[in-house]
Amino acid sequence: MTAYIIRRLFSTLVVMAVVAFVVFSLLYLTPGDPAAVIAGDIATSEDIQRIHQRLGLDDPFVVRFGRWVGALAHGDLGTSIFTNLPVTQLIGQRVEPTLSLTLCTLVVAIAVAVPLGVVAAAKAGTWFDRAVMAFSVLGFSVPVFVLAYILILTFSVQLDWLPVQGYRSFHEGFWPWLRHLILPSIALGTVYVALIARMTRASMLDVLAQDYVRTAQAKGLAPDRVLLGHALKNAAVPIMTIIGIGVALLISGAIVTETVFALPGIGRLTVDAILRRDYPIIQGVTLLFSAIYVLVNLAVDLSYAFFDPRIRY
Repeated sequence: MTAYIIRRLFSTLVVMAVVAFVVFSLLYLTPGDPAAVIAGDIATSEDIQRIHQRLGLDDPFVVRFGRWVGALAHGDLGTSIFTNLPVTQLIGQRVEPTLSLTLCTLVVAIAVAVPLGVVAAAKAGTWFDRAVMAFSVLGFSVPVFVLAYILILTFSVQLDWLPVQGYRSFHEGFWPWLRHLILPSIALGTVYVALIARMTRASMLDVLAQDYVRTAQAKGLAPDRVLLGHALKNAAVPIMTIIGIGVALLISGAIVTETVFALPGIGRLTVDAILRRDYPIIQGVTLLFSAIYVLVNLAVDLSYAFFDPRIRY
């Protein structure tokens, strides 16, 4: 088990090194000049050149990459070109809304999707199974922003139950915090629920057809014990895989969701940085999201050893 964990940790470090190089390289090759944006429309070529020199934009690729990696090794993600504030400080100011949105979505989606998939597999061919499958197809097909606007129109504009936009900190009270997260979490989590429910159903159907499950049923074990104690544990590996892969959907969907609901999170920070070509912020946020995704998949890989001991070797 220890050797398995060490191998996975080493591969994670290699992946993060490759991600860091790709993130810096893509932005280095991206067309557009942030110095021209900073200087403004009436700036002269001399003004733009001075900004280039001040920001080090004329330095060779190797020099800029080495300088960036050196700062990164000390926990420095750079300084925003426009606000002149550290990127870590800007991310820290925006992390609570994004963290609240993603955690609420993740917890609720798993709590809803896994039972839906299990029951759909246990009642395969019934109206409930067909309803779950229809929901899975529909939920995975509707874009996040379309569902978000439908929710806003229904529950905020017409019924006036929930706020249209904005965010309240958890320190201002649990209910104000939750009210501002209900609609964004539903909009972001629908795709995730559809994906997990569909995979859970497929994995459970495959396990329920195995001989050891039929043997357990023939021995007279309670249906709940067969489903949860035997079938679900053996079907957990593909379910955990799709949960880990679905984190990418949460990350990308969070950017759209925060834009629609005007949540002051990292997603909004990313959109603003892209529009202004603020390279340090784009690099820092992309690297942060990549690290989260890699670490989540590392945790998923390590969970395999718990559900299936054969994977330890």
